[in-house]
Amino acid sequence: MARSARILVVDDEPNTRTTLRRALELEGYDVNTASTVREARDALKEGADLCLLDVRLPDGDGLDLLSSLAQGGLPMPVVMMSGHATIDDAVRATQLGARDFLEKPISQDRLLLTIGNVLELRRLEQENAALREEARVLGDDEMLGRAPAMQALIAQATRVAASEGRLLITGENGTGKELLARFVHRSSARRDRPFVSLNCAAVPSELIESELFGHEKGAFTGAIKQKVGKFERAHRGTLFLDEVGDMPAAMQAKLLRVLQTGEVERVGGNDTIRVDARVLSATNKDLRAEIAAGRFREDLYYRLNVVELAIPPLRDRKSDIPVLVERFLIETSARNHRKVPKLSDHAMGLLASYDYPGNVRELRNLIERIVILAAPGEDVLDEREVGKLLPLGRRSEPPATYQPGKKLSELVDEAERAIVLAALEAHNNVVAEAARSLGVERSNFHKKLKALGIRA
Repeated sequence: MARSARILVVDDEPNTRTTLRRALELEGYDVNTASTVREARDALKEGADLCLLDVRLPDGDGLDLLSSLAQGGLPMPVVMMSGHATIDDAVRATQLGARDFLEKPISQDRLLLTIGNVLELRRLEQENAALREEARVLGDDEMLGRAPAMQALIAQATRVAASEGRLLITGENGTGKELLARFVHRSSARRDRPFVSLNCAAVPSELIESELFGHEKGAFTGAIKQKVGKFERAHRGTLFLDEVGDMPAAMQAKLLRVLQTGEVERVGGNDTIRVDARVLSATNKDLRAEIAAGRFREDLYYRLNVVELAIPPLRDRKSDIPVLVERFLIETSARNHRKVPKLSDHAMGLLASYDYPGNVRELRNLIERIVILAAPGEDVLDEREVGKLLPLGRRSEPPATYQPGKKLSELVDEAERAIVLAALEAHNNVVAEAARSLGVERSNFHKKLKALGIRA
């Protein structure tokens, strides 16, 4: 059974402490109380998931306690309470990191709603942090690629990450647009704040506003409780809008307004909420063509596209295939409880001959299929085993064996040239490795390169 959340109530009024304890314990929370700053410090040593903190205490100021906690990074979310607070108090509390500010007398419904929302947001933040740590351990924060185009992309993404500019990532399906967005987030000053994503193509048009901005209880049929939207969850962090080219036209206008003002309103609500989220977006569509067709707003395009990064398809950077294959062999073997197999040079060359219309995603799935279906105890997989699983078609084939008007010697030279180029590309232009994969001595291979007019 999951542990109930532990809440520390800090208030100098006995009646308030008793009332809050009873209300929270009835909801299943584990409650501890303190009446002074000193008692609060001692209680916090035992740990808490949330602290309800009064502004005025006998031996000090709750805001000063909040400030000292914030200096070391708040160990738990804090909600301030006061019966005689000023606007300045509320502003200072928010600046110090308080999640909310409740005025006394506090209604039980408002109290429970606030605590529920704060704890849910805390859970999501912890989950996000755990995923970031898992990605760090697995090395997923690396952008893999030795091809010149990928090296240039990684360098540019690193420069962009250091800024606060909005980024539009373009590329075909499966090229790794969200991976690049996460790389930018992890390389930015917002790395310790949430990374929140929304696939605009996967959410029904009537629900996307609620997903982005949240909604109040009763805002529409089925809205049985208040919901915090993606923008609020990404506050001080990064919001990634995937497939933004599929966003409904009506929603585009509302998104534009938020980008202009930095303010959101929950569906069914009247309060304006300030948000500070860096927006990264991605699309596999040509947004200029969508603008010309009237399906995408031009002003929104320029708001989103401060910097554009285009990810090349895998078929245009085949020299990256070996390093990606090695990574995917390790990842998928661990996930499927298999021993990591090795691929023969000929098998690797066969993988490099395929065009991968599904890009890196298709390659990952293919490697997982190879790992799962490999015969038990088979340490090295050859081209026969790999060839059984490689999709037919879209391979980089050598020229046809017969072309009218061409001599046999010309056709042989063209076929040799295509094969040699494929081997060099598969081995990142390392001549020795390409020669070994083809079973040719390096000195003879150099002569062949010269005869075919290939520089490597």
